[in-house]
Amino acid sequence: MTWKVGVVTSRFNEEVTSRLEEGALSYLEEIGAEILNVRVPGAVEIPLACKALFDAGCDGVVACGAVIRGETSHYDVVCNSVERGVTRLMLETGKPIGFGVITTENDEQAMDRAGGRHGNKGGEAAQVVVEMLGLLDDLRKSSRGRKKTRKKR
Repeated sequence: MTWKVGVVTSRFNEEVTSRLEEGALSYLEEIGAEILNVRVPGAVEIPLACKALFDAGCDGVVACGAVIRGETSHYDVVCNSVERGVTRLMLETGKPIGFGVITTENDEQAMDRAGGRHGNKGGEAAQVVVEMLGLLDDLRKSSRGRKKTRKKR
């Protein structure tokens, strides 16, 4: 089965996010997925773009972004906002979103996770989406194949 998978990438911290995006796109191209790719200004906009991708017919979405701690509490607000929005959207739609939004203390840690010594979290997020699409598809097929019976009391 060929899935239509969206990739949404934050432009903020683009040196990092473009590498995450490339990891996601490479994996999805390798497996032959139909890809719809968009970019947004920052991480906070990721959940809205994910919703728009679902509305455009995507079966799943990969979210790529990088939130790097600064000197203010803005880091915590952004991280929590993106996570809450993505989680809520997955539960509301029943569709997977691979969370390739890295949250790090500094630029070095971010680059380590964008194709460096800790791999590419964008590519890993794409793998998660495909795995979850397969799991959800299997569960749907399994539930259709079973007859629903009630025990008599």
